[in-house]
Amino acid sequence: MAIRKLKPTTPGQRHKIIGSFESITASVPEKSLVVGKSATGGRNHQGKMTMGYLGGGHKRRYRIIDFKRTKDGIPAVVKSIEYDPNRSARIALLYYADGEKTYILAPNGLQVGTSVMSGPNAAPEVGNALPLSMIPIGTVVHNIELRPGQGAKMARSAGTFAQLVSREDNYAVIKMPSGEVRKILSACKATIGSVGNSDHALEKSGKAGRSRWLGLRPHTRGVVKNPVDHPMGGGEGRASGGHPRSPKGLYSKGLKTRAPKKHSSKYIVEGRKKK
Repeated sequence: MAIRKLKPTTPGQRHKIIGSFESITASVPEKSLVVGKSATGGRNHQGKMTMGYLGGGHKRRYRIIDFKRTKDGIPAVVKSIEYDPNRSARIALLYYADGEKTYILAPNGLQVGTSVMSGPNAAPEVGNALPLSMIPIGTVVHNIELRPGQGAKMARSAGTFAQLVSREDNYAVIKMPSGEVRKILSACKATIGSVGNSDHALEKSGKAGRSRWLGLRPHTRGVVKNPVDHPMGGGEGRASGGHPRSPKGLYSKGLKTRAPKKHSSKYIVEGRKKK
């Protein structure tokens, strides 16, 4: 992947850095794998705002992604690499030998015409989905399940990957993108390789309007609001606002929110890196 820095022909173009679309081979999605997607604008069923700073944005259609990879032993050919407005990663359209079509997240290095497969007998090659018990130690993986058959939940955004460190009994030890080392059942599937579009983190919108296209409204800091609107609001002049907290009063910036007796804590070998 590459990024494009544009000539400053307008103020909005001056700081704009966007990903290049050179790897994308199709401009129209597969019709059978697309459904409508409604926007909430941050409102609940009563019409009350439950999330701030959302609304507007370009209309989107949802692409149905196969996170389970259940068609074991059936080869598929990559037909196209496409843009997905609902995620940071690119997606790949697969044509299976039995005629079915599905979308998967496109890993780095996956090319049109490449053959991919899922199942315990698949080779540990980029794009193939295997149980963790069949993946060699040290392999870089993404799209990792937490429970067998549940579908991939971890390492799905652009450029992310995890690494298979070791195996212990029925568990595989995985080093996550956050630095956390945790155990996952060896029967869970993962896809070989890292998620594509790794330069996504280098992009800059260049102007406020581009955030509006994505459905993001202007964000107002808590300290400049009135006391009725935010716990950190009010005061004379530029008051700091005291301890940083959310609009509902929950302390932020350092407060540990993980439940102390969470059932999955026993699977965490080493906590994530501290900033």
